[in-house]
Amino acid sequence: MLFWEWFRTCLSCCVEKPATKRKRPIKVHTRLLAVFSAALLAAQEPQGPTFTQVVTNVVAPVIVKDADGAYVNGLEARDFTLLDNGKPQDIRLDVSFIPISMVVAVQASSNAEVFLPTIKKIGPLLEGLVLGQQGEAAIVAFDHRMQVKQEFTSDGRLFKTALESIKAGSSNHSMIDAVFHATRMLRSRPTTHRRVMLLIAETRDKGSEGRMREALLEAQYSNIIIYTVNINRLLTSLTDKGQPPRWDPIPPAGRPRVASTPQTPTATAQMTGLQGNSMNFTPLFVEIFRQTKAIFFDNPAEVFTKYTGGREYSFINSSTMDRVMTDLGEELHSQYLLSYNPNNQVEGGWHDIKVEVSPKSRNYDIRTRPGYWMASVPNAQ
Repeated sequence: MLFWEWFRTCLSCCVEKPATKRKRPIKVHTRLLAVFSAALLAAQEPQGPTFTQVVTNVVAPVIVKDADGAYVNGLEARDFTLLDNGKPQDIRLDVSFIPISMVVAVQASSNAEVFLPTIKKIGPLLEGLVLGQQGEAAIVAFDHRMQVKQEFTSDGRLFKTALESIKAGSSNHSMIDAVFHATRMLRSRPTTHRRVMLLIAETRDKGSEGRMREALLEAQYSNIIIYTVNINRLLTSLTDKGQPPRWDPIPPAGRPRVASTPQTPTATAQMTGLQGNSMNFTPLFVEIFRQTKAIFFDNPAEVFTKYTGGREYSFINSSTMDRVMTDLGEELHSQYLLSYNPNNQVEGGWHDIKVEVSPKSRNYDIRTRPGYWMASVPNAQ
């Protein structure tokens, strides 16, 4: 309505005033009328259909080893054949070094306290062996909370300070929630960077609100590679300080006692076994059962690494942690990143990925992500 009122005002100004006295205004208003008339006509014309094309970029990290277990370097794009649901794909291989953006998520629960001194020493190894000169990393500590100890940086001194500031917290360790949090952080990094997540935690989850399947899908959509450095669950159970014992509601005088022994809390505990100093073997039997179940049921660490193209490591002390970080750095810098736009996006659901290296006669050990999930795109070409 305001536009039409303004339009009538301009029209009356042009018509009512004599042309001899308003030559220049008439010329200006005539141009404005012409422009707005053209705009109105264009707005009334029917617009044609708008075509959109969905482009899905899939990244498949590939590790190639020879028969002796050594990394094979120097391969080119023509040496690889990638099949997506059995269909050959047009792949791309970036031969230049791709900077690494990494989130290091450390379990900081009470039962992992004994391992924190070893974890705090990985700062120099993280900077020199894993990230390289152009890489960056962020440090996150988690129990039932998510604590960002250090935002993305390339300064090794900040890595060291952030790791040393980690302290043991509650008895929970929300591993799946940590994957969600680290995924959100990595999404903000440039798409030209290689997105890597390093989880230093137990192979079980305790207290997460999110689900493992959704966390895995979010990581796959963001082309994140997940590696885990597993903390031994049996050792954490045996070294856990546990919760402080509750007070005995029955006073010492209320329990039967041996004749001629004093009615003290210590004597009562020795006789009844309450609050005694004997070792509790229950966690040992529970963990043996869980380790047996793990043969038949995937744990979160195995699922995250297997379906993103990563790998599981484990450590016990400082020397094994040094070897783990060295091997991890060598793998990341020997990794091939094959990217492609699937030519079969009309096929919704699970897509199998299979990578072959020529010549096939060589006994190569090839490891990559087994596949990914995507929704069907009917108009994809």
